[in-house]
Amino acid sequence: MIDEIIDAFGWDRKHAIKALNGKVTHGTKAQKRGSKPTHGEAERAIIVHIWKHSEQPCGVRLKETLPLWLNSYERRHGDIGVAMRARLLGYSARTLERITQPHRSTTETRWKGRKTGRASNRIKKFVPIRCGPQEFDEPGWIEADTVSHGGGSSSGAFLWSLTLTDFHSGWTELAALWGNSGGEVRVGLERIEKRMPFPMLGFDCDNGSEFLNEILEAYLLKRKRSIEWTRSRAYKKNDQAHVEQKNFTHVRQLLGYGRFGDLDLKPMVDELYEKAWLPMRNYFTPVMKLVSKERIGGKVRKKYDKPASPCDRLLACEKVSETSKKQLQENRNELDPLELAEEVERRLGEIFQIVERIEEERWEERERAGEIREGVGDFSAGADYVAAAVAPAPCAFTASPPAEKLVKTQPKHHKTTKRLVS
Repeated sequence: MIDEIIDAFGWDRKHAIKALNGKVTHGTKAQKRGSKPTHGEAERAIIVHIWKHSEQPCGVRLKETLPLWLNSYERRHGDIGVAMRARLLGYSARTLERITQPHRSTTETRWKGRKTGRASNRIKKFVPIRCGPQEFDEPGWIEADTVSHGGGSSSGAFLWSLTLTDFHSGWTELAALWGNSGGEVRVGLERIEKRMPFPMLGFDCDNGSEFLNEILEAYLLKRKRSIEWTRSRAYKKNDQAHVEQKNFTHVRQLLGYGRFGDLDLKPMVDELYEKAWLPMRNYFTPVMKLVSKERIGGKVRKKYDKPASPCDRLLACEKVSETSKKQLQENRNELDPLELAEEVERRLGEIFQIVERIEEERWEERERAGEIREGVGDFSAGADYVAAAVAPAPCAFTASPPAEKLVKTQPKHHKTTKRLVS
C-alpha cells in the first residue's frame, strides 16, 4: 500500500508513512515546519540589491560585504535606521544564502545556484564523444586542433595555429590566431569556412577550453544548417590521429618549435598559409589513406591506397557537386607548384628574420638589465650547457635535424641491498 501511494502521489516513503498515520496535515491549514523567518520584504530588498551589485558573492562573503556597502546604499536610497541596520548585520551567512537563493537561478535547470565554473563542464554534457575508426564517403567532416607557438612557454601572448583536416579527402586548412581564446578560434573558423571548397558537416575537437565554450557553441549550433559537434576522449590523442598528423607535417615542419611573440607575425603567417603553403599542399601534394590494418603476431601490417592529392580525391568524389569540381580544376590550373615552393621559402625567410630580431632584442635587454652574469644566465659557460638561440628558418621540404640533448643525463646508481645477519 505504501508503494502504491508513493507511485500515485510522488511522495517520499517517510512522508507517506506520516500521512497514513495522520501526522501530516494537507490543505489550507498546512504550515511549514521550522522557525519563522525574521526578515521581511524591506530587508530582503536591501540584501538582494547589494548582492547583485557586489558581483553576487556567496553567503559568507556577503556577510562581510554588507557593512562595507550599507553606507553607500544609504547615501543613494536614504537612511535605513539603526534597528534595520542591526538586523541586516546580524543575519548569518546561511540566512543570506536563503534570501538570495531565488535570485540565483539564471536558467531553467534544477540547480538554482549562481552560474559558476567553466562553460566546458556544461557543454561536455551534450557534446558526444567520438572514438574509433570513422569512415565518411563525402567531404565536410572535420577534425580540429590548435598548435602553440610559445617556444615551450605558455606565459605572455604569442601566436597559435588552428588546424582543420577533412576525414575523406585530407584537405587541410590553417589559420593564425593571436592566443587561443574562443573568440580567436571563431574568427579563424569564419576565415577558413569562406575559402573551403565544401560545407562543414561535422566538427570534432578535443576537450580544450578554446573549443568547448559558449562562443563556439553559438557559432556551431545556432545556424541554419546544424553541424554535428563531437569531441574526443581526454588524453587520447589517437582519437584525432588525422589532425595530429597535420599538426606536424603542416605546422611544425614548416614553422618549427620557436616562439612567435610579435603581433606583426600574425598577418605574415596567415598570408604564408593562404597564398603559398596550403595551395601547394592541397593541390599538388599526394597523400595516402590507410585502407586496412592487420596484426600478425607481434607485427602490424598496414595497407594504403594509391597516393592522391586532396584536390584529386575531391574531384573523384561523387557527392561533390560539378560546380565545385569545376572551380577546383580552375584554381589548380592557375597555380604553379614550383612558384608556390619558392614563395614558401621567401615568406619563411621574412618571418624568421623578424623572429631572430626579436630574440636579439630580448637578449640585449637582459644584458642591459644585468640578468646575464658570468656563470648565471650565460648559456655559453660550462661544458654542460647548450646554446638555446633561435634556430634558423626550417626548410619546408627537408627533414629537420635531430634534436640536441639539452640536459646531461645522470648516471644510474644501482641500489645494493644489505642484509643484517644475527
